[in-house]
Amino acid sequence: MSTARRDFLLRAGLGATALAVSPTAALADARNTTGPSARALLAAAHEWEEQQQAEPWDTTWTRKITGKHKAMFDIPEVEGGVGVLRSGIWQRQYADVLKTQPGELTSVMVIRHNGIFLAMNQEFWTAYEVGKAEKLKGDDGKTMKYNPVLPAPGQDVPGSMRGLMLDKQIEGGAIALGCGLAYRSVVAMVQQKDKLEPAEARKKANSMLVPGVIMQPSGIFANVMAEEAGCVFVYAV
Repeated sequence: MSTARRDFLLRAGLGATALAVSPTAALADARNTTGPSARALLAAAHEWEEQQQAEPWDTTWTRKITGKHKAMFDIPEVEGGVGVLRSGIWQRQYADVLKTQPGELTSVMVIRHNGIFLAMNQEFWTAYEVGKAEKLKGDDGKTMKYNPVLPAPGQDVPGSMRGLMLDKQIEGGAIALGCGLAYRSVVAMVQQKDKLEPAEARKKANSMLVPGVIMQPSGIFANVMAEEAGCVFVYAV
């Protein structure tokens, strides 16, 4: 089985041996060739169930997709945050070139797969050393310490750039959606480091989501719903 396929199945809890494989139980085995141990598989069954979203999924965001111009930006990787930035740049260019007015365009950002860490705040990035764990490098070639689409602690973002940040786009009406499948890796990271039960780990992870990000069953689920609501698909990274 290819590494990409294996990683996906582990994230999705859909390993060929059982529907019990969760990223928490098998995270350390995600890239090996022997697969999770029998103990991990057995322990994962109950844990996988507990990690599921307890409340109903919110799909009311589709009602906010209005106006003549609608685009969905698919963001499956961190890649320095360029996927999020492109959403903001598109909005700005349409306003500058086509003179669109507020309410005439809608941007939907689907933050999924490895890009899910863009949906987490700076507290999460520093506490769980996301850059080190995910082997992310900044423009300077050093390990990335902070979420590139949010202001870094103690640093000012230049005026023109500030409006492209994820929090500012959300404030301006852009819709940000998170992949529930990929989010299990976020919860697993919290659970492993803090030695928490699955439900406690999810609660703590939720407290560090960027305000306004709406979690969905999966990124592909969100992609399709956005397209059905009239959005043009943009592969943003």
